[in-house]
Amino acid sequence: MTGSHVGSHGGPRVVLGVAGGIAAYKACELLRGLTESGHAVTVVPTASALEFVGAPTWAALSGRPVVADVWSAVHEVPHVRIGREAELLVVAPATADLLAKAAHGLADDLLTNTLLTARCPVLMAPAMHTEMWEHPATRANVATLRERGVHVLDPDSGRLTGADTGRGRLPHPDAILEAARDLLLRGERGTDLAGRHVVVSAGGTREALDPVRFLGNRSSGRQGQALAVAALGRGARVTLVRAHVDRPTPAGVEVVEVDSTSDLRDAVLAAAADADAVVMAAAPADFTPASASATKIKKTDDASVPSLDLVQTPDVLRELGATRPGGRGQVVVGFAAETGGDGHDVLDLALDKLRRKGCDLLVLNDVGEGRVFGRPDTEAVVLAADGAEPAPVPAGVKGALAHVVWDEVVRRLPVDRPAS
Repeated sequence: MTGSHVGSHGGPRVVLGVAGGIAAYKACELLRGLTESGHAVTVVPTASALEFVGAPTWAALSGRPVVADVWSAVHEVPHVRIGREAELLVVAPATADLLAKAAHGLADDLLTNTLLTARCPVLMAPAMHTEMWEHPATRANVATLRERGVHVLDPDSGRLTGADTGRGRLPHPDAILEAARDLLLRGERGTDLAGRHVVVSAGGTREALDPVRFLGNRSSGRQGQALAVAALGRGARVTLVRAHVDRPTPAGVEVVEVDSTSDLRDAVLAAAADADAVVMAAAPADFTPASASATKIKKTDDASVPSLDLVQTPDVLRELGATRPGGRGQVVVGFAAETGGDGHDVLDLALDKLRRKGCDLLVLNDVGEGRVFGRPDTEAVVLAADGAEPAPVPAGVKGALAHVVWDEVVRRLPVDRPAS
């Protein structure tokens, strides 16, 4: 095939297959996210999908010709070459019909031919009515595809076509995009966390001052979300305890929403009771008001300022390091967001925190001058309590750091620990 189809933009070569469901319009947002991330995307819609969103829309959003049937550009053999040259194939939405065809190896259009010829990772995001998703035939087809290594996301619950609600809603485009990026980052790592239960915390807790104000921090939760997605892709059962993360729920991850540091502690300790590893990527508030006002604190005419009496919040990471609620062999990972100062550089501060907290690994982020918080990229150093050399992680997306963290966790998981 010539460069007119795959790879001419220089980024990772992605094929976006779109099946014929009403959720096809949401794939436009996914396509925009892929192209804005630097991916070279070829859209392969089914004939039914084109009834929902026309070819000009796909072409305008991708900046590339849309290939919709096996009879276009026959000399380039598109039904073979598109899949063969792709680095990732995403199908969103994947209808019940498309899942059935893929599971049984049917190839009656360009998209199903492409699925048979692709030798890259395949990600499918189902969307259909609840009854169709729960039907034994669909469940069997999904199980077959997963056994073959196809990554099939679980659909979300919510509003469906018409007035119906239930499970079957297309995962949020951002969640699909996050899963797609992770597949490209994962490389040859495989499913080395299969049979393991991991707990990840994310976001920033809030400590109430009064009914409308709180003490908080700048954590966005992006790194914790990336860790959860990476662990899920590597086969783990994932519990994500998150505080005030304004991002879609990662498809397939069990999410526990919390507010304060005390809430975070309770949720993490409960989830960690049977976990093989706990990664504390959240940014818990260090202090909380000794007592919160039951009513809004108001300004006064004399311009006086109320005093604020603070007490320390629970040290969740230190408690995990000391108690290991999951038992012998549980791996505990902390994060240190440091700015340095007062004669100490960030590495000294992180090494001291590693010793004090009793964790196995500590990920050091230098957050001075607006770095890391709220940004899609990061830079870190992974420190180990067992004396291993510090592992610097160069600047890059947070998903890349997530996989380095799990690499280090996997090296420390005992082989004789019972799978969860």
